[in-house]
Amino acid sequence: MIAVGLMSGTSLDGIDAAILRLVPRGRSYEVDLLDFQTSPFKEAERNALQAVLPPNAGSTRAVAELHRALGVAFAQAALRVVGKAEVDFVASHGQTIYHDGDAHTTLQIGDPFVIREAVQRTVCYDFRSADCAAGGQGAPLVPYVDALLFASDSEDRIAVNIGGIANLTVIPRRCAPEDVAAFDCGPGNMLIDAFVQRRTEGRQAFDRDGRLALAGAVDAPLLQTMMADPYFAIPPPKSTGRERFGAQFLDEHAELAALSLEDGAATLTALTAASLAEAVNSSSAPRARIFVSGGGAANPSILRELRQRLPEHRIELSDAMNVPADSKEAVAFAVLGYETLRGRAANVPRTTGAAGSVVLGGIAPHDLAGLLDRVRLECRA
Repeated sequence: MIAVGLMSGTSLDGIDAAILRLVPRGRSYEVDLLDFQTSPFKEAERNALQAVLPPNAGSTRAVAELHRALGVAFAQAALRVVGKAEVDFVASHGQTIYHDGDAHTTLQIGDPFVIREAVQRTVCYDFRSADCAAGGQGAPLVPYVDALLFASDSEDRIAVNIGGIANLTVIPRRCAPEDVAAFDCGPGNMLIDAFVQRRTEGRQAFDRDGRLALAGAVDAPLLQTMMADPYFAIPPPKSTGRERFGAQFLDEHAELAALSLEDGAATLTALTAASLAEAVNSSSAPRARIFVSGGGAANPSILRELRQRLPEHRIELSDAMNVPADSKEAVAFAVLGYETLRGRAANVPRTTGAAGSVVLGGIAPHDLAGLLDRVRLECRA
């Protein structure tokens, strides 16, 4: 199958689009990434998103209008990465605008039917709601794919993704997908981005290449105070998002306002690394090999902090497993889309808290019968 995976995360950087060849290989897949592109959000789109995201209240009209506008944006991103290729299906995560795992409530927007009409292919979408309906938190979902792509018979591994939120998947050697452990560790890039945007009055959107943090010094007492946030002590399964670690978190820790731009970036970078390291140390995989992906993988300051806090672990990018760090989540949702078409359960109840395994995703069909025939033939082969 030739699939397109579409993803937009909590950092609001833009839309990641991956086109890849997926070939079933036993329980897993052979993945061949053909192209990957990121389409930055237009300023008006980002402003509209921020207006409806917590802690802002938004409105039904604003959400409805944004649902269509993002559908158009996702469709354009898909068409750009497709080019002249013949695609079998599209899998779109959409953009999360609200998530409360404890309440089994989640909402991703970006109209899949607009994508379908533009690409003229079946679109799999809304991957989180089925897990929520089964009593789960709807997150994290990528651990199932982590197990398919990164599992090893000879060593323990941990897949770390640092987007707006940071999460990890613990994959002990000889581990089946349903046996992995995974959870959201805490903030990834979200707080660093919000702090830099606030202090530069929007002139900088993020700490490019970690330069600000590398030039600053960590405020150790403030870091200790932030690490006392109750979320970090909650046992898994757990998930989080902008509702807890959005810009309001900066207001809750007013000491940040007294720090320089560089020191504040360094302290929030240390918060990301410290919460991740604490999560790794609490896992059942000492000395595991760690693969890092997501936007944070491009931040040398985060990686430096992480390596200093986890000296006994081998830390490298997911590129080492033939899954480029910047494209991993888009690739993951393409895999989840294939699982939807196969009718295979793709959540991990022990990580989400769901009552049982469920098939994820809705389907916006386009010649669905023909697509399912091709899926059956490919899987049988």
